[in-house]
Amino acid sequence: MTKASAHLDTVVSDIADDMRARTERGDVATYIPELARVSPKHFGIAVITADGHVALGGDSDMPFSIQSVSKVFTLTLALGRYGDRLWRRVGREPSGSPFNSIVQLEREQGIPRNPFINAGAIAVTDMILSGHQPREALGEILSFMRFLADDPTISIDEAVAASEQRTGFRNAALANYMKSFGVLDNPVEMTLGVYFHQCAIAMSCKQLAMAGRFLAQSGRNPSTGLQVIQAERTRRINAVMLTCGHYDGSGEFAYRVGLPGKSGVGGGILAISPGEASIAVWSPGLDAAGNSHLGRIALETLSKRMDWSIFGA
Repeated sequence: MTKASAHLDTVVSDIADDMRARTERGDVATYIPELARVSPKHFGIAVITADGHVALGGDSDMPFSIQSVSKVFTLTLALGRYGDRLWRRVGREPSGSPFNSIVQLEREQGIPRNPFINAGAIAVTDMILSGHQPREALGEILSFMRFLADDPTISIDEAVAASEQRTGFRNAALANYMKSFGVLDNPVEMTLGVYFHQCAIAMSCKQLAMAGRFLAQSGRNPSTGLQVIQAERTRRINAVMLTCGHYDGSGEFAYRVGLPGKSGVGGGILAISPGEASIAVWSPGLDAAGNSHLGRIALETLSKRMDWSIFGA
């Protein structure tokens, strides 16, 4: 083991111990009943470096609902299929609004501000669905996740998906509003069905960090050596993650952590240190913006101690 790998192991172990001891953990998402049942006591972290070293801490092997972290991977799929034509349907600017806001859509003629708020992600999912049956589109997304993570066991938590379908009235409103402006091509119920199921994909921190490696390595999947997406588009995905990946908490995340990242209301965050590592953290308790409370603190500590901020030391 190299000195750098040993140092990373120590840092990850220290972070896991620190997070385990904290009493302020945020609040779990209650508007999705299945997520409301998850204990806020969990914390996991996984870091996979460019040279393949794996550092794990806490509940790093426990699957959780990745929710909006899935939007990074559907954006990658859609960019691979449509290229820059995708940006005619979805913007690239920070929203400054809650992730499920409908006010912004009305003001901007049904064009979502970016692909990481709910409206934007629904529009991206609709593009993946076009020309396919919902089961085929969902199978493509799930196969892509398994390929990236090098793990065929990754699956969808059907209880979470059903829970979201029963309670996803705001997302249905967003989708219908976009449909009225011609932003969605497919029937709303079909697009939403795929969207709810992609958000219900369950992964552990280790699996998620594995899946994110291509974003740290100029679009290349180190397991196969294959180029997942062009290096230029990889940079663009990371840029949108930095500016839009934490909803109206994106500026605070960039300020404190200094890494591209994408959060989900299941408590997961995927963060990327370009050229260095793919990082996944999970703690179900959320802050006021819907981002993992302990996850952000853990990533801030990791970035500082490893000098990984893209803005320098």
